[in-house]
Amino acid sequence: MHIPRLYLPTSLVTGEILVLEEQAAHHVKQVLRLGPGAVLRVFDGEGREHHASLLDGGRDRVSVEVGTATLSNTESSLNITLAQGIPRGDRMDFILQKAVELGISSIQPLWMERSQARTKGDRLEKRMRHWRKVMVNACEQCGRNILPGIARPAGFANWLDAGLSTKTRILLDPEAGRTLTDLEPPRESILLLAGPEGGISDAEHTHAGNAGFTSIALGPRVLRTETAALAMLASLQALWGDFR
Repeated sequence: MHIPRLYLPTSLVTGEILVLEEQAAHHVKQVLRLGPGAVLRVFDGEGREHHASLLDGGRDRVSVEVGTATLSNTESSLNITLAQGIPRGDRMDFILQKAVELGISSIQPLWMERSQARTKGDRLEKRMRHWRKVMVNACEQCGRNILPGIARPAGFANWLDAGLSTKTRILLDPEAGRTLTDLEPPRESILLLAGPEGGISDAEHTHAGNAGFTSIALGPRVLRTETAALAMLASLQALWGDFR
């Protein structure tokens, strides 16, 4: 039987009764349509998950009783950061959702030469809240107890010039002469760079190469931006990670 999962960004203590925030309460009552006594699991986004049961509540109040902790580890053995050129429309939502399912550790959105027009101020804050919600929902669905981090969008050149600590740096490039199997298995974290629609510009390609990125091709076909990074993440998990 499928047990619904709910993200609660707070300390979880067995026996404690927690009142759900408005968004979580709406999800439980209106989307999942759960009633008093329903069994669910709650997680804090930092690795802890507990059994829980839904308590009776009023129209605007929903609470849960936190039960015993579970012992589950669904995190990937690979530490992968995806640096993704921000695409147009809602493609970023799809990339974030699937990247979480594929075990990503963190996301760095990038404004690149071929990205959509930059947003800032209130519009950027609204977008950041939306992206975090997409990632929370993905964690709830796929069973992850750790919520991947998402950095504020950065300009590509400024991000590169700030310095990178990751040793294994992969640039997705359909014209590259090397494939993933040409690389040595990573001993530390992996940084995967994917461009927006139309890929990265020649200048950005040169800049990335000077910063230690290795250009890697996935195959003979040119993949869309919402496909390329996800295909590489799946390949990394199959080759060196926890795909069986």
